[in-house]
Amino acid sequence: MTTLPSGFARARRWLRDHPLAFDATLAFCVLIAMICGSFADPGKGHGPTFGTRTPEAFSVLLMVLAASALVLRRRHSMAVLAVTGGLTATEYIFMDPPAPVVMSTVIALYTVASRTDRPTTWRVGLLTMGILTVAAMVFGSTPWYSQENLGVFAWTGMASAAGDAVRSRRAFVDAIRERAERAERTREEEARRRVAEERLRIARDLHDVVAHHIALVNVQAGVAAHVMDKRPDQAKEALAHVRDASRSALNELRVTVGLLRQSGDPEAPTEPAPGLAVLDELVDTFRNAGLPVEVAGADRAPRLPAAVDLAAYRVIQEALTNVRKHAGAGAKAEVSVVRVGTTAEITVLDNGRGSAAGRPGAESAPDGGGHDGGGHGLLGMRERVTALGGALTAGPRYGGGFRVHAILPIEARTGEPEPPGPAVTTGERR
Repeated sequence: MTTLPSGFARARRWLRDHPLAFDATLAFCVLIAMICGSFADPGKGHGPTFGTRTPEAFSVLLMVLAASALVLRRRHSMAVLAVTGGLTATEYIFMDPPAPVVMSTVIALYTVASRTDRPTTWRVGLLTMGILTVAAMVFGSTPWYSQENLGVFAWTGMASAAGDAVRSRRAFVDAIRERAERAERTREEEARRRVAEERLRIARDLHDVVAHHIALVNVQAGVAAHVMDKRPDQAKEALAHVRDASRSALNELRVTVGLLRQSGDPEAPTEPAPGLAVLDELVDTFRNAGLPVEVAGADRAPRLPAAVDLAAYRVIQEALTNVRKHAGAGAKAEVSVVRVGTTAEITVLDNGRGSAAGRPGAESAPDGGGHDGGGHGLLGMRERVTALGGALTAGPRYGGGFRVHAILPIEARTGEPEPPGPAVTTGERR
């Protein structure tokens, strides 16, 4: 069963969606009120009396015309005010006692005040109040100070004030709504920006993990295939290294991909991110793959901030992976981590020469490596370092080999990452 409040709510929504129908209904109600008021005689006693007065046909015509004009009060508010005001002044001039045609002018003046600015409301309101009040005082048979004449002044003034108040409230509500919508858009843009940054960070982690471990697996698998027939013990050792590298890759991939889980997922990973604390284990994987690595001046105490520690680890990992892939046979690498004041400097050197397609200066491949690599290694390192407010340089060494040097601030900045510039010159190893 439909309740009365819900019925009123539906009717209100319908009238709001059909403003012309609402104005027609309002005009009809005003017409009924004016006709009922025209039967009242103000009298000279203790108030008006009904039944002692009948409106003239001319007054009825003016009331009908004034009420009909209110139907268009939203579309032509100024014109409707002029029409109703003129009909009201005509009633005051030619009829005595006048019919309450002024009711239509009050509605029209309220509409103008609620749909225009305050200066316009003041000018139009004072002009309407003055004209109608003077017409009622001058042409009426009652004294100029009678309550009927003062009522004209009061009702037109209240219409202007009420319309201005409604306009101010609408502007205030619209401003609040606009600020709320702007704040919502800002939150959405901030969320999208954070998502993009997180996706970039995860992509860098995946690149570092896959490039490092797959390169080691590839090398050890090649060794195992080469010595399988002649030296099976060495082949088993190489396969063991393949197993360890693949297990480590799976674990790191599980941690990285696990970041995409919901925060409340009980299966979300809790392992700490890799850092310089496990640098020896990282270096051992390359030594097992046949790359001699010397760690010189590894300053790892006290522990670096988490973001800086992870960036340093990834820079070393990617640089050694590039040495193993491109430096060629017989290459050696040297790693150093040194704290200088408020910065940490990471340096990876190698003395390799590699093939013509894989050394700096080669132009046979877009990534400078002579293979179908994506060429994102040094770019990813630079993005990591610049995101923390540091600097990275990479290029060939004088006399042969390659050098990667990163300077990381101890206190990583939290601003947005700088747009990555070119990390290497044309033909440099990636």
